Amino acid sequence: MNQTEATALKLPIDVPMIQQLLPHRYPFLLVDRVVELEPNKRVLAYKNVSCNEPFFQGHFPGHPVMPGVLVVEAMAQAGGLLTQLSALALNGKPSTDKLFYLVKVDNAKFSRMVVPGDRLELEVTLTRTIRNMAMYSGVARVDGEQAACAEILCAEAKA
Repeated sequence: MNQTEATALKLPIDVPMIQQLLPHRYPFLLVDRVVELEPNKRVLAYKNVSCNEPFFQGHFPGHPVMPGVLVVEAMAQAGGLLTQLSALALNGKPSTDKLFYLVKVDNAKFSRMVVPGDRLELEVTLTRTIRNMAMYSGVARVDGEQAACAEILCAEAKA
């Protein structure tokens, strides 16, 4: 399959399809839509941050802020989608018999608070694969302004 055919996967990818590709569920599924895909290179996904998110009850009452660790987790989930959608686009099927675990986060920086009403744009690039591991570089933005960034390492394990 050439690059044009690979990118012919029907975008956007919505929540029902995301749930077929990731094991995460409410309240921990942190990606709502995939809007761009370059197989084995890059993905752009969205997380719509609602005032109904359960973490806002305690973080922080009267001043709701999405926890930074959840912004990093959202980038990691987008990385998982990049891997799964790449397999689907290039091989015709995702790796549903494998789970990917977050094993390392480096150079995490938080530059802006993420609050209810924001649409978190998750741009994740695959920077390296080593055996059963994938290294991603992620940037989370709100209205084009960087909110966070991190380098994320995920390892594959049998489900």
